[in-house]
Amino acid sequence: MAQYPLETLLSTNSYPGRGIVIGQSGDGKKALIAYFIMGRSENSRNRIFELFPDGMRTKAFDESKLSDPSLIIYNPFRHMADTDIITNGDQTDTVYNGLREGLSFEDALMTREFEPDAPNYTPRISGILYYSFKKKTFSYTESILKSGNGDPSVCLRQFFRYQPRAGVGHFIHTYRCDGNPIPSFSGEPEEVALPDTGAALAEMVWGSLNPDNKVSLYVREIPLDGGQPLETVINKNTADAV
Repeated sequence: MAQYPLETLLSTNSYPGRGIVIGQSGDGKKALIAYFIMGRSENSRNRIFELFPDGMRTKAFDESKLSDPSLIIYNPFRHMADTDIITNGDQTDTVYNGLREGLSFEDALMTREFEPDAPNYTPRISGILYYSFKKKTFSYTESILKSGNGDPSVCLRQFFRYQPRAGVGHFIHTYRCDGNPIPSFSGEPEEVALPDTGAALAEMVWGSLNPDNKVSLYVREIPLDGGQPLETVINKNTADAV
């Protein structure tokens, strides 16, 4: 598979929708996660990311303008033990609760399907990281649940398991590009080059996303020696924007 510059994939696509990047830092010392959301409607754009203990949530920036929370308010990130879960919807909690009940990531997601937002049938994209800090290693899996070429009677559930390589990540997003209806992502997650730090990844992603459609970005840097993770949150909507 060809490797792509992440900034090029983002800057040349006005609407990849929501996106997940997982991989290993260029220096090989950290695992990196990035998750971003975009929006075309006022309801979708009226959001921010907010951290909470062992997790991160979406939240309405202006509660008075929130018209429908059903598919836009959820926990994108949850952490448990030596495991990180990142998704683009409430399936984060499906996976989290499933793991606590002894299910696998794959088994938990087999109970879910794409979003009920006809005619787009937005895919559910998810990722999970498993750490062994004693060995200073990790592995990760990405998943997409999508309709069969827009047919809501068919749900395709695909899983991609990876062993990390220094400076390599995998990028999966909900849409191939803008459109009406919006075409779902197709193929395997795209292999991308990653920098040495979460801060550099955050700068790269946020600076490359379409300025009109980008809403929020979350980046997590996990030192493989078991050190304290570093989290970055960038919201287009801030107190200064009121």
